[in-house]
Amino acid sequence: MTDEPAVRELRLVVTADDYDAALRFYRDVLGLTERAAFSSADGHVTILDAGRATLELTDPHHAAFIDEVEVGRRVAGHVRVAFQVDDSAATTAKLAAAGAEVVAEPTRTPWNSLNARLEAPGALQLTLFTELGDQG
Repeated sequence: MTDEPAVRELRLVVTADDYDAALRFYRDVLGLTERAAFSSADGHVTILDAGRATLELTDPHHAAFIDEVEVGRRVAGHVRVAFQVDDSAATTAKLAAAGAEVVAEPTRTPWNSLNARLEAPGALQLTLFTELGDQG
C-alpha cells in the first residue's frame, strides 16, 4: 500500500443554462480563480479554482439537521455546495447583489461557524461559512 492518494482532485461539474451569467457570478463576484478555459463550436467550459476540496457525505437525518440550523426548515436537495469564506455576511451581501437569492441570512451554528444559505446560478444551493473559532 502506498501513501499516495488515489484521487488527486475533486471537480464539481455544473451545467448552467446561462453560462455567461454563472461564470460572472462564480469568477467575478465570488472570486474563484480561472484555472483554464476551453471553447469549441459546441460550447464553453471554464475550470475555476475553489481552493481545497473535500467531499462531505451525510445521511438524510443530518442533512435535515443542517438545513434546520442554517435555514429553519428542509430546503436543500441531495447536493449543496459549501464555500469557506473570510466574511460570510459580507460575501452573502455581495452575492445577493449579483443575483443570488438569499435563503437564510448568516446564522451562528452549534459547531461555531457563521453560515448563510443562497440559491445561486447553475441551480446550486450554496452555504457560505466562516469559522469563528474562539471568537464570540
